[in-house]
Amino acid sequence: MSGGYVAAATPQALLSHLRARQGEMVDFLRRLALIETPSLCPESQGPAFDLLAAGLAAAGYRVRRLRGERSGGQLFAAPLGRARGRRAQLLLGHVDTVWPLGTLARMPVTLRDGRLTGPGVYDMKGGLTQIVFALAALRELGLEPPATPVVFVSSDEEVFSADSLRSISRLARRVERVFVLEPSLGPEGRLKTQRKGFGRYRVRVHGKAAHSGLEPEKGASAILEMAHAILYLHSLSDPVRGIAVNVGTVHGGERVNVIAPEATAEVGVRLLAAADREEVESKIAALRPVVPGTRIEIAGSVDHPPLERTPRNQALFALARAAAGELGIEIEEGMAGGGSDGNTTSLFTATLDGLGAVGDGAHADHEFVEVGRLPERAALLAMLMLAPLAAGEPAGARATS
Repeated sequence: MSGGYVAAATPQALLSHLRARQGEMVDFLRRLALIETPSLCPESQGPAFDLLAAGLAAAGYRVRRLRGERSGGQLFAAPLGRARGRRAQLLLGHVDTVWPLGTLARMPVTLRDGRLTGPGVYDMKGGLTQIVFALAALRELGLEPPATPVVFVSSDEEVFSADSLRSISRLARRVERVFVLEPSLGPEGRLKTQRKGFGRYRVRVHGKAAHSGLEPEKGASAILEMAHAILYLHSLSDPVRGIAVNVGTVHGGERVNVIAPEATAEVGVRLLAAADREEVESKIAALRPVVPGTRIEIAGSVDHPPLERTPRNQALFALARAAAGELGIEIEEGMAGGGSDGNTTSLFTATLDGLGAVGDGAHADHEFVEVGRLPERAALLAMLMLAPLAAGEPAGARATS
């Protein structure tokens, strides 16, 4: 098969093939989860990249490791012998987790009652496992997608992709579509067709120190001013419009008997519509001190736009629903409050998120994956890679080097 859609027998052939490899999938995911890969420990991530590289090489891919400046780097993979200039589609994921080194001691990787538990199995090493086995299934069944699948795996998604964002944006401009292997939503395994945009701010208040008992009138409390600022910032939240402004951490002061000369807050912002970005940013920038003698500095922005239900993204979801139907499963869509690298790729090309594992507990102690659904999710990914490309002109030389 070359460049077309799937033959009638293909969906069940893919599903049967991957179900027969469920044990291998679970073993691969278990080995991947046993390698702790916290975002803030770049040196820990090499062995996980090595395991992924071996799995992709076995699926007929040439793997390149890209050095990171502040992270463990990235992995890029493309098929051996692919035709230069051929249109491409991107499979996107991240190897880093929120869990610190040593988490395995209290949260071991365990298979029980059809669930694999452990740090990072759901977010998102289950999705990485599905990438490896979906690509292997296409190769082993002799199925050729209409656009070359390429793979990009970062190591800093959980800390806002500072190192990898430029590469992700560059790739998104060159591919026809992006499939993001972040975990699915809920026990039904819904796909994520909408995500909030997000950003971070640091608010610093400068006051004036004085003895709180002897001459408090000579001081200007940065903490008192910060209290006013916190109330103002939280007032910017609008649940109806999907806007959330949260002061997450506050630090300040010197001693209990000193008027606080300084205070700092870290602020998280999330919004559902790109049209609200300018308004929220301008309102934060308008923060002014009310305590005499204090001064406010603000740094930050809403630098990750929302993933919205654009026409091209909805067309991709329609393909997923049709492919799922051919596999005999149901797929629904939903909105996630958190962001992903899909927020970025959606600016440039059709993007479908939440194609990863079915389970629960992202960033929580009960994190788990339903292992019986790993094969069907990998089969769905394979079917999507085989789906026809959207009509229209390709956006430039999409295939990457």
